[in-house]
Order: sequence, then C-alpha cells, then structure tokens
Amino acid sequence: MTNRAVARSAAGHTGATTIDRSAESLASHLEDAAHFPGGRADGIAKPRTEAEVSALVAAATHVLPIGAQSSVTGGATPTGGLLLSTERLKTIESATGNHVRSGAGVPLDTLQEHLAAEGRWYPPTPTFTGAFVGGVIATNAAGAATFKHGTTRQWIDGLTLVLPCGHVLDLMRGEVTADPARGFEIVCDCGTRRFAAPSYRMPAVPKCAAGYFSAPNMDLIDLFIGSEGTLGVVVSATVRVAPVKPALALALIPVRTERQGVALVRDIRAAAEATWRSHDAAGIDVAAIEHLDRRCLQVLREDGADRAQSIAVPDGTDLLLIVQLELAPATTAERAFEDVSSALDASGRDSAIGRFARLLADHEAFDQTELAMPGDTRRINQMLALREAAPVGVNRRVGDVKRLLDSRIDKTAGDMIVPFDRFEDMLAIYRAGYERRGLDYAIWGHISDGNVHPNVIPRSYDDVVAGREAILEFGREAIRLGGSPLAEHGVGRSSLKQKLMRELYGDAGIEEMRAIKAAIDPDFKLAPDVLFSRATEP
Repeated sequence: MTNRAVARSAAGHTGATTIDRSAESLASHLEDAAHFPGGRADGIAKPRTEAEVSALVAAATHVLPIGAQSSVTGGATPTGGLLLSTERLKTIESATGNHVRSGAGVPLDTLQEHLAAEGRWYPPTPTFTGAFVGGVIATNAAGAATFKHGTTRQWIDGLTLVLPCGHVLDLMRGEVTADPARGFEIVCDCGTRRFAAPSYRMPAVPKCAAGYFSAPNMDLIDLFIGSEGTLGVVVSATVRVAPVKPALALALIPVRTERQGVALVRDIRAAAEATWRSHDAAGIDVAAIEHLDRRCLQVLREDGADRAQSIAVPDGTDLLLIVQLELAPATTAERAFEDVSSALDASGRDSAIGRFARLLADHEAFDQTELAMPGDTRRINQMLALREAAPVGVNRRVGDVKRLLDSRIDKTAGDMIVPFDRFEDMLAIYRAGYERRGLDYAIWGHISDGNVHPNVIPRSYDDVVAGREAILEFGREAIRLGGSPLAEHGVGRSSLKQKLMRELYGDAGIEEMRAIKAAIDPDFKLAPDVLFSRATEP
C-alpha cells in the first residue's frame, strides 16, 4: 500500500468533441431538480470516450460535469462555462465475479436491467432510478434501503476519473491510503500534488452527505466519492454487485400514534439486525422502512392519491409505515400467505414472513396491515407510488404558491439524520420548531435510518424565511444528538446547506476541504462554488 497515486495520459484518440452553443440545446440543461435560479452556460459537450473527456477538461477554464441533473441542491445547475454531460459514457462490461464495470452515463435502471440478465443486481439504488452511475458516485447517493445495503460508497471498488489538468487517475480500493504524516500525493506530468487527508470527524450515522469524506487512514477513492464533481470527472467505475435479487414483499402499516410507530420500527430494526448477524434463513430481513406523517396523509387525501392507488388509510392514522421485506428468491405469494396464516395460529414451519406477522401482532398492528406479496408487482408499485405522492404533493403546493403569490418562495426542507435511539427526540424537535413558528409542515422519509425530511408547506415568503431559521436550528440539534444535518442529498450550491456543513465541521473543517480543492484543482475549474466558494468566507 502507498499514499501515492500516479495519473496517466488519456487512452485512445481524442478526436474533436463538438461543443454545442445553441440556446435551444442549452435550454434544457440550465437547471437541475432543485430549480436553482440563474442557470447559464457557454456551451455543452457530450463526450463518448475517456480521451474526449480529458481533452475537454484540459482546455476549459470552468467545467460543470452533469448526469441526469437530478440534484435537489443546485449542484447540477451551471453558472457559466462548459457543461460536460456524461450521458454518452454508456459502456457496461459483463459482470465478472462480484463486479461490473460501468460508464458514468449509465442510468441505474439500465444497469439493473443488464445485471438482471446475468443473475445479479445492485442493491443500494436510490429512489430515482434514472440517476446516472457517475452522479450517484459524485454524491454518494443513499436512499430507503441504506438501512440494509449502505450507501453508494460501500459498493464502489474502482474509479477512473479525469483530473482538472486533463490527466486520468485510476483508483482501486485498498491501493492508495493516507499516510498519517504525509497525507496523499497525486503525481502526473503536471507535477506532484501533496495534501493532507481531512482531520475532522464525521458523525457515526449510516448517511452523511456533507463534503469530503474523512476517516483515519482513509482510502483515496473515498475522497472522490461524494465530492460532488469538485475534484474530478468520473468516467467509469468498478461497481460491486450482489447475486440474484431476493423476492420482495411490502407491508403497509397504519399506526394510531407516532410513539407506537417508533416502538414498532425499533423492534423491526432489532429483528433485522439479529438476522444479519445470525444468517438465520427464517429471520426477519428488512431493507427499508418508510414513514409518512399525519400531514402527509392529509395531502394524499386532498390530492386523491390514496384513491388513485386504491389504498384506504384508516381514519385516525397518525403514522403510515411501509416496510420492505426481502425473502428467499424462490418465495411465491401462495407460500408467503400460507406462512403468515400458520404463524398466526402457531402451526406450520417457521419462516421470515411468519415471524414478521407475529411481531406485528405483538404490537397490535397486524389487523390493519396490508401485505403485498412477492410477484404482486401491481400492488407493490401502488404502495411505492403512494409514498412518492407525498413529496410530489408538497412540492406541487410549494410551486403553486411560488407561481401565484411570490416568486421568492422556494422549497424549504431538511435532510437530517440522527442515531435511531435519538430519533424520537429529533421528531419532537422538528414539531416544536415548526409549531413555535406557526408553520404548516409535513414529515416523511427513511425512518429505518433515523433520516426523515421535514418540509415547510409555505403560505407566504415569511414562512420560507421562518422555515430556513427552523432548518438551521434542526441542523444544530441533529449535530448535538450525534447526527448529521446533511444525510443524503449533498450540499451543492445551496447557501443553507453550506451553512449546515459549516455548523457540522466548523471553519477549520471547511478550510481543510478548501485546501484539498486548491491542491487538486488550483484554478477551481471543476464545479466552482459547489460545496464552498473559492474565497475564504468571513
């Protein structure tokens, strides 16, 4: 092992990649999913090869690499210069053992289709499956199934990326690690870049999308994963994959009180973690638990989303849980129903879904629960669509008020995570903070991780201002409870998220990041003003 990585010249013929400067071509790329204002670019290029990426980056003075532009932080909104789209970097090599080599421009749903044909799958897919491989690496994307499968970082074992100077860096996990005294070195024909590994401590939670990764004796590959395109342009990656996908069942569980819901989730989590430790074939195996609060359910009823999905949520439900169960691949719906019935009358063989049914019964939650069994794709998709209808409904309300009342109104939401044993405390903080300010709000998210999204439903611009104050307060409280104010969406160009990152690491931590950026990208060429500005902030 060494602390030194050696970059090389790009392989292959560079050719001439066209830079399209037409207003028509640029128009559809001037904002990301955050609708960050002021998007502008001098041109857009869509290279097909490593050599073309290298030539474009080397010649440019300001480059923003983009993929599907699904960022909700403004990080994929251009502020001038060249847009470098990875959409044509689509090569997928057949899986070898537990790995597949994928181009940065491959959408995750395309990757999953390719892997399925080879009897494999990629478990940590975030909610939006149209995201590109390069984009999820740049943001260390996470999602609902992080509870079991972890974030993107745990599944990336190799990267090929283009540095700001145009040279190409190939990294394989385990080959280059930080030296405690000398940090890292990256060597290329341009010279040697020396920089210290970050020394700040990241919180011990499953998700933390807050700037550059830091850990003792860290791997250099982890510095680039989650760096939001500020240190290099991902061209391709070696992705670890899993064997054949398990059978999937979903449970839709209405709960009368939030406290009862958190207690049920606590026991489901404990049962799943025990299964992973013991490898018990009949153990409860849960990948994700999703959470919709009472206000979310009101939004669903107002919008008719519950009726559209043929789902009747009982009156008096305070919290709706959606549990994703993983079962043996050969499990059929008929066998699963038999296992549930025999478990409840204490007959028949022991099984994972039977144990799950008994756990629900112990919490007096089984009678209201609906189970969508393996193979019932229609019902599973309806349950998942109901979950997604909550953020869609809230976001539409924000957009309506922005259009009809005040153009300054924006989405105002948090993305905090705390250790699960402090999650109930954090929920109380969200509610108290919003209600003290007289705000309308809805909370949904990944309760299995202790990561939910408190969202303001604004009625005026004053609500947005008060909501931003609340989010800063929530971020400080999440840090106090041992969590992160930035769990899975990253930082991007959001001034609020940049403030939260500073709250987490302090001024010294931000300066460490800025020093790494200056060493690798002294001209601040790549994704300028993403994560932090070039100049030292007051």
